[in-house]
Amino acid sequence: MPDLPLWKWLLGAACAFSIGVAKTGVPGLGILAVPLFVFTVDDARLSAAWLLPLLIVADCYAVITYRKQAAANALFSLLPWVMAGMAAGAAVLVYPDAVIRPLVGTITLSMLLLFLWRLRFATGAPPTGWWFSGFFGSAAGFATMVANAAGPIMNIYLLSRRLPREEFVATGAWFFFFVNLSKVPVYSMHGLFSQQGLLFDAVLVFPTLAGAMVGRKLISRIPEKVFLTAVIVLAFLATILLFLPSGR
Repeated sequence: MPDLPLWKWLLGAACAFSIGVAKTGVPGLGILAVPLFVFTVDDARLSAAWLLPLLIVADCYAVITYRKQAAANALFSLLPWVMAGMAAGAAVLVYPDAVIRPLVGTITLSMLLLFLWRLRFATGAPPTGWWFSGFFGSAAGFATMVANAAGPIMNIYLLSRRLPREEFVATGAWFFFFVNLSKVPVYSMHGLFSQQGLLFDAVLVFPTLAGAMVGRKLISRIPEKVFLTAVIVLAFLATILLFLPSGR
């Protein structure tokens, strides 16, 4: 079992819970878990690998929950670009933590700006040409491979398809289920999985599933404006910390 201080276990559990909530009904909350989880592991490369099993667990729960409601046709034009972005991200994984850590911060900050852009233009649909799919698909593929940070990009893209709420969540769930599974051999090839990481994830499966069960209820009870403001502020603070030295 990893020899981590209590605060890191609690931070990891909070991240796991927020991932579960994000996967089943509150898109956007997962952006907070990505930078915070880096502080749990103290290594951006390992953080992506330690976080991946938890993402897959939450994906499985969401896919089972929304197994009949996904709009598969909304993903077809995206897939080639996603694979290209993932290939680029796999190449970047060879770099050390000193390079990956600020890169994760840059990606997360970009996701925040895109998230704010979505809020600003929520009343109108973005363009849906091939260049639009290419930009969001490649960005999502790269961000998910390097930092598990493609959620906000996919939220914006799926909004452009004007999907009903349940189809929106279901389509995103199926997309990330397959994408995250495809990252397993890549991370394994780079030696990012370890016994300690898997044991850590085994403990955090419980808060992940708890968050997934809570997610569908929270979306109808928390005022959207209050919730989004809190997520954006906290994610921004966590992102700024990523640009500071790790202290090791």
